[in-house]
Amino acid sequence: MQLIRKMQIAVAALLLFSACKKSNDSVSVSTPPLQVGQSVTASYSGGAVNGTMLAGQTYTITSDIIVPAGDTLNIQPGVTVKIAAKVNFIVHGTLLSLGTQASPIWITTGTTKTDNPYSSIAAALTADPAFQGGWYGISCDTTCPLFVMKWTHVEFAGATFVTAPVSGLTAGNASYMIYYQNPNGIFDLEDSWIYGSVDDAVFILEGKINVMRNTFEKTGSNTGESLNMKSGTQGDVAYNLFMGSATNGSKISNAGATAIQCNVHCYNNTYVDCGYRQSTWSGHGGSIDLEKAAKAEIFNNLIVNCRVGLRVVATADTTDSQYGNTYFYGDSLSVVNDFYSVGDVTHPQTTDVPTPSSYLTAGYTEGAAYNGSSVLSVGNPQFKDFPLPNYQYQEYNYTSGFSFQLGTSSPVIGKGNASALTPLALVPVSANYGATAITVPGADMGAYQSNGTGNQH
Repeated sequence: MQLIRKMQIAVAALLLFSACKKSNDSVSVSTPPLQVGQSVTASYSGGAVNGTMLAGQTYTITSDIIVPAGDTLNIQPGVTVKIAAKVNFIVHGTLLSLGTQASPIWITTGTTKTDNPYSSIAAALTADPAFQGGWYGISCDTTCPLFVMKWTHVEFAGATFVTAPVSGLTAGNASYMIYYQNPNGIFDLEDSWIYGSVDDAVFILEGKINVMRNTFEKTGSNTGESLNMKSGTQGDVAYNLFMGSATNGSKISNAGATAIQCNVHCYNNTYVDCGYRQSTWSGHGGSIDLEKAAKAEIFNNLIVNCRVGLRVVATADTTDSQYGNTYFYGDSLSVVNDFYSVGDVTHPQTTDVPTPSSYLTAGYTEGAAYNGSSVLSVGNPQFKDFPLPNYQYQEYNYTSGFSFQLGTSSPVIGKGNASALTPLALVPVSANYGATAITVPGADMGAYQSNGTGNQH
């Protein structure tokens, strides 16, 4: 009887559970956002801080945010850090900005964006708030062991320093949106949006990095890179969209000559309309720049209407570097005539698109001028929503209203090499303290994969 009674109770419980749920419902257990230390009250407006900024709160900042060495600031999903004065965000300790796709974090002045094609570059530099430097940016000291930023918008930074907030920066210079410099530290930037800067947007002097699935937009006024990686930087840069960078989308350089050589695996990125606001064009690029004793593996990148395509400078570590499977598209003769940068040592690869032999004459030598008229506007990558051909490429530097995912008949699909390289994977995989995922190379060129993986913006 006791066994029968237990079975009756079990069946009744099952029937009750079934009655309280639809037949197509699934059971899931939500994971609460990470809580570190004490809660940061909504009244916080600046000063030394540690603990957790709480989900959904808005913090209005009127003085420098300072994370002391040994402390951690954790920002939960849906937080808005409203920058209401020209302030610094100084990180001596650890920063965790853990937004989600459903609830991203905003670190912004809240300035209204003016995303439209200005009549000229000069007009954009004067009128577009993206290039005015509304605050200083996030500056990390050499004591910062861990920087993790996921699903976070960082906007409108780059003001000129009155005093340098940490070592390595200089008063009188424009600030970087994000500055990192710990050779033993971890820098993870993924699924985030970096919008508007005066000089370099993200500058990494030293550190183990994972930079994946981000959108860099309107970075640099009349100078600066979207992502500038110097000596001591090692890691992976993949599935990012670089739109309208002043100079290069990615610079890989061993400048600084620390004990650790700059070594970056740069793959499956998309570069559009980069390189046109640089005031000193000579010797500068537009998409990917490898120089000054740095080494890299560079594959599966899509380069569209950038002033200079793949640029490998003679000073780079060409012995240990590899590259290939680069897809080029250009709507002017000046663009197609610099798919392979003139005056440098970029070596055309048979895996590149268009096939180099289809427009480079027999006997072509690295760095020589050539006539690319036969590939002008050839191979439209067929983005889902972006106008190509586009003869205003110098003025189109924004993503609003466009989609850079690939159309179903895009010639970019299947042109990548999924086994081209193995990610360095120097950042640990962790939901809160490292990379959500380190994505391997894809079969399609660029940041957006036809199977839905890659960049999610």
